[in-house]
Amino acid sequence: MKKWGLLSVGMVLQLTIAAQSKVLMPGPAASNGFSDERLQRIDAVIKEYIRHGWIKGATAFIAHDGVIVYNKAFGTGNAQTNASLKTDDIFRIASQTKAITSVAVMMLFEEGKFLLDDPISKYIPSFAHPGVLDQFNEKDSSYTTVPAKREITIRDLLTHTSGLDYAQIGSPKMKAIYAKAGIPAGFLPHPQKLADAIDKLGTLPLVHQPGDGFTYSLSVDVLGRLVEVVSGMSLNDFFRKRIFEPLGMKDTYFHLPDAKRSRLVSVYTEDKITKALIPWADTTFRGISVDYPVNNNGYFSGGAGLVSTTADYAAFLQMMVNKGEYNGKRLLSRHTVEMMTQNQIGELPFGANKFGLGFEITTDKGFLKLGQSAGSFAWGGFFGTTYWGDPREHIVALLFVQQWPFSHGELGDKFKALVYQALQ
Repeated sequence: MKKWGLLSVGMVLQLTIAAQSKVLMPGPAASNGFSDERLQRIDAVIKEYIRHGWIKGATAFIAHDGVIVYNKAFGTGNAQTNASLKTDDIFRIASQTKAITSVAVMMLFEEGKFLLDDPISKYIPSFAHPGVLDQFNEKDSSYTTVPAKREITIRDLLTHTSGLDYAQIGSPKMKAIYAKAGIPAGFLPHPQKLADAIDKLGTLPLVHQPGDGFTYSLSVDVLGRLVEVVSGMSLNDFFRKRIFEPLGMKDTYFHLPDAKRSRLVSVYTEDKITKALIPWADTTFRGISVDYPVNNNGYFSGGAGLVSTTADYAAFLQMMVNKGEYNGKRLLSRHTVEMMTQNQIGELPFGANKFGLGFEITTDKGFLKLGQSAGSFAWGGFFGTTYWGDPREHIVALLFVQQWPFSHGELGDKFKALVYQALQ
């Protein structure tokens, strides 16, 4: 019995290693833990949203134990040709870039390049001696500050507790300050260098003391610059050589090649009066260009700059579910992935869930909302993309649309519920 027990452990380890090494491949849902009949409920809900004119199209992807059990496209993806959306069409994933930047940071942490509680000013000097916003003049966006109690750390940036805010979508005062300084949110219509923007950002005030609250922010753009400084590579090159090529992510870019531009999905917006979907225009959101993947702006925004497909991003998520390994390539250690996917913000308010190093983390309380397993890690993007990985159930799931605003954004939550109700 003891020998058999040891053999069983060995067999389990071999199966685990095999699962981590293989590439995501399609397989029948019924023999891979999902109900075919119940998965069709996803089709029905997405088609309903298209029929009502709430979305133009969507791609949805589910993998279980490394097997693709659902991979479908619905509706249209091109505003000019009205062509049907395809599963390999390319989306602006915006803030889904943040998770990839966070992994890049942790890869360098593993190489001993820095410690997470190092001050960022050690690597980007403009962040030395930060000040916190005190008085603000709405007439000219001038301000006064008080000294911060401590400097911003790399961990603060990974957890959005740095005190930085967001250009264009953040608080009114900080949006005004950033706009006056020429700090972008990442969707640039003109050329700019990441180094220049981040150096300037370091001289601007914080919205609160470092560590005192969660404020979704440009923190991960700063981390993108950190990757460049300590690796000696552009963020674009680091992503390509250290992450995209090992994971086989062939359709993920800051700047989309000409040969693939026909696959880039059009972005829609809502008519302000009728709420009907119309193609995005230059006047839709001042300062935000949806042409950023194709206009040669040269801005490698670690917080928002990438385009990708559901299949590419699923490979990245599967690596995380596999505790750092995919297709025989190890990007992170098991312990590092566990650090990233546990609560790193303590008791700071963050709804029912918590935040790790680059991801929202589902808690036991969060599980009660939709049935998403505690320990799942997730986020999404400005233009309607969303994802999560579930290490407990070995699920990777993604739903991509391409529009802003998204008045019926509850589709993302419905998709989560629909995935778990189909799990056998």
